[in-house]
Amino acid sequence: MDAANTQRAGAVVLFDGVCNLCNGAVNFIIDRDPGSHFRFAALQSEQAAALLAPLGRVPEVEPQSFILVEDGKVYERSSAALRIARRMRGGWKLLYAFMVVPRPLRDAVYRLVARNRYRMFGKAESCRMPTPELRARFL
Repeated sequence: MDAANTQRAGAVVLFDGVCNLCNGAVNFIIDRDPGSHFRFAALQSEQAAALLAPLGRVPEVEPQSFILVEDGKVYERSSAALRIARRMRGGWKLLYAFMVVPRPLRDAVYRLVARNRYRMFGKAESCRMPTPELRARFL
């Protein structure tokens, strides 16, 4: 993905493609993103690596973060989740108020869930394959 394609990608949510919780979160965002602001890619994908490389980042081997790339900036963990919530329809945008909570506290809760997500929600055998209708929203 070159710089021009990165700009066209807009706001991109990078997620653990084999995590059932993460795949559920992607479905949740899609259902509450009527303006199709967000696009998506699995952290394990070549597209994620290509998107993060120019920003000096590489996806983790064991992805424990939800990443939002927006306006050339990388947001991780709770900051990414709250920035995404801010763009969703309905009362979800009110969650953005939690940005006033110091990031180390927010991320401590995030990390607790992330460490246990496979045990609590399971792990898929392969990354999510979007339906034909949603294919344009995935890099």
